[in-house]
Amino acid sequence: MKPPPPLPRSGWAGGDDETGGSWPRPVLRDLAGAVWSVLVVGLGVSVGLAVIGGAVHSSPVLLTALAAGFFVLETVISPVLRRLASWGSVLLAMVLGVAAQLTLLAVALVWAIGAPGLGWGDAATVLVVAGGFLALGRWLLGATDSGYVVGAATGRTGRLLTAHRRTALRASGEDTRGLLVVQLDGVSAPVLRRAIEGGQAPNLSHWIGTSHTATRWWATIPSTTPASMAGILHGDDQQVPAFRWWDRESGRLLAASRPVDSRIVEGRFPPGQGLLREGGTAISTTYGGGAEHAYLTISRAAGSRSLGSGATYFSFFARPFLLPGAMVLTLGEMVKEIYQANRAKVRGVEPRISRAGRYVVLRGITNVLLRKLNLSLVAQEMAAGRPIVFVDFVDYDEIAHHAGPERPEALRALEGLDGVLGSLRDVARSCLREYELVVLSDHGQSLGPTFEQVSGHTLVDHVAGLMDGEDDVTRVERSAGEEWGPVNALVASVLARWGRVDRVVLGPDRAAVAQRAQRAQRAQRAGRPRADAPPTLPELALTAGGNLAMAWFPRQARRPGLDEIVGRWPRLVPGLVATPGVGLVMVTSDDGAPLVLGRRGARSLATGEVDGDDPLDGYPSRTAADLSRLHRLEHCGDVVVVSEVDERGRVLAFEHQVGSHGGVGGPQNDALLVHPKAWTVDPDLVDDVGGERLLVGPVAVHRQLLAWRRGVGAGPIDHLAQPGEPHQLDGAL
Repeated sequence: MKPPPPLPRSGWAGGDDETGGSWPRPVLRDLAGAVWSVLVVGLGVSVGLAVIGGAVHSSPVLLTALAAGFFVLETVISPVLRRLASWGSVLLAMVLGVAAQLTLLAVALVWAIGAPGLGWGDAATVLVVAGGFLALGRWLLGATDSGYVVGAATGRTGRLLTAHRRTALRASGEDTRGLLVVQLDGVSAPVLRRAIEGGQAPNLSHWIGTSHTATRWWATIPSTTPASMAGILHGDDQQVPAFRWWDRESGRLLAASRPVDSRIVEGRFPPGQGLLREGGTAISTTYGGGAEHAYLTISRAAGSRSLGSGATYFSFFARPFLLPGAMVLTLGEMVKEIYQANRAKVRGVEPRISRAGRYVVLRGITNVLLRKLNLSLVAQEMAAGRPIVFVDFVDYDEIAHHAGPERPEALRALEGLDGVLGSLRDVARSCLREYELVVLSDHGQSLGPTFEQVSGHTLVDHVAGLMDGEDDVTRVERSAGEEWGPVNALVASVLARWGRVDRVVLGPDRAAVAQRAQRAQRAQRAGRPRADAPPTLPELALTAGGNLAMAWFPRQARRPGLDEIVGRWPRLVPGLVATPGVGLVMVTSDDGAPLVLGRRGARSLATGEVDGDDPLDGYPSRTAADLSRLHRLEHCGDVVVVSEVDERGRVLAFEHQVGSHGGVGGPQNDALLVHPKAWTVDPDLVDDVGGERLLVGPVAVHRQLLAWRRGVGAGPIDHLAQPGEPHQLDGAL
């Protein structure tokens, strides 16, 4: 088969003119920033000493000791520890990196000022305080620490060297390009337009005006992250009907945020057609996409597969004061969330929900720690020359769920992500492989109150009442949100390695208990029933994702028809159709075809015949096709419920969310796609959406990304770093 012609270069990461112009200016700016950082860290160390009860010191000797100590860490010790970290994963990398920082800080303090009686706890306190001061110092300059996170990869001298090497490789006929795909979770096309007009996405605004173009794609039902990622990464969205669903094959509820469940689902995808196969990298994704390298990927956190080599994580944990500063900023983000939530309550912002509890912690983790860790991982993988890197940033999506898609808090998160994109461009300029950038989202979000706020009760309670008080119902915690997925993966990976150290930490008896629990989990993953499994299946399983809810009758071996449901629970379907806030109910007719019921009419999706008023009036033009496709999925609910959509595009969330997605209506289906201007969308992959020709569904996006990857020739380059090896510029700063 003849290879496709190469796609034009976008110029996003800089071209041959990188060697020209006034390059010393950025070097001087970087030098001034480094001096400022040393001074701020020195002040932070002095304050830290005061906190632990020591004397305040800010002498040149102290600053010299700190600079020398961490220079030794970056240039001498880190390469050795990185190789040790490659024997494990994130846990080993964190232990080695933090231990190295603590040790060198203690040595520097003892050498510079004596610091008698300095213990590990004291050193940790000083490290955290100094890290917080460094983060504060960068904030005062109006800068972020993104450049510090990615380290030497943003050095201007490195960019000059890389430009010359790229030119030489290009002259030899070797294409050095790769593809960087950044997913901004939950960002709809209208939200990006507002952010650009409001000056909150200057990088994207500049690129869209020069090298790139912004378009849209239609996120089909279910408009959720796992379904979109299944289609985008694996080219198969048939296995994921919702974020949580009853799986008749395994006889239990599956949730995409659980590593064990995600691994089961990934095993059902057709092998060999992942977008990231042949050397690609997946970062913070639900599924692996066939990637050779995966970090914080949920499905890879289960079983023997890990979250990637600790060598790649090591730079994040070992870079001086980065992790302590991130911890301080995480606490600051949590405080900011408490203030913003209370401010919205005082001002009477509507619609709104309670933003207390675990969400406060989750916002801090996703908007600080995970964002910085993701940025570090992407930079490392780009520096190592992976042919394609795919990363998902969940920052905006998490805040938009609780504050609203276009509220100031959510748009500020998008502003931070735009800054991350700017840092990634700096990284791309320092890499031998010339990366092209594609930015996309997996879905949007729609604003609206919750079903419980409107009706006074939850949907599961309402359904149980319609089933004559049926209490044998599998319920799902409403706080079990999709954004916990990367956190779950991280925790699962750490626990998977607990067996290596549990006998030392727990002792033989407690270690045996822990090992038995691990064996039980492995047996469950292998498909064997647990000893504590319920003797009988529940009568009903009900899940919700945004304004889409599904009900299953697990005791039925197959999907029951409408007459069978009415015969068993006469009030259920009529009661759901008549419920205020419910827009439509989809069931299976007696002939096996999908039937949509509304308050004053019904529509057969097989024939298009309407009896009475069309229940799809007021919904987007693709709704009938999307519901028909959903009904064809093997694991689709026996009863599907979609909320009303008002004239402003607002929906009712069946979850505890004010910004939601999963169903249809409003901007939740209006996903984003930003790609190089010279690259065209394949006309064979588009379909009609409200009179506009767009990519429809994540599988179409997968095929388009795969074609673009082939068009840039994103294959291996022999000169690039091998897995686990540091970047050729690492340590230059």
